[in-house]
Amino acid sequence: MHSLQQAINAATDHLVSLYPQQTRDNIRLEEVELSDDEKYWFITLSYPLPSPVPLLNLPPKKDYKIFKIDSKTGQVRSMKIRKLD
Repeated sequence: MHSLQQAINAATDHLVSLYPQQTRDNIRLEEVELSDDEKYWFITLSYPLPSPVPLLNLPPKKDYKIFKIDSKTGQVRSMKIRKLD
């Protein structure tokens, strides 16, 4: 089984490859879950969105992505948008 750290790295690498403007320094780990059958890691990452009005100095809004990582191979199986209620 791939370790939790390997799953986090796979998710982060995948996010950076799809969104090259994001760097590992501004990506945050938000949630981690191992499926009940231990087949998948679910890793939620967040990253800041650009401010629509940079001069206002508002706190940055974040976007959240959930990655489904195969626990045996470490392969990213899916990436979904995580909406906060």
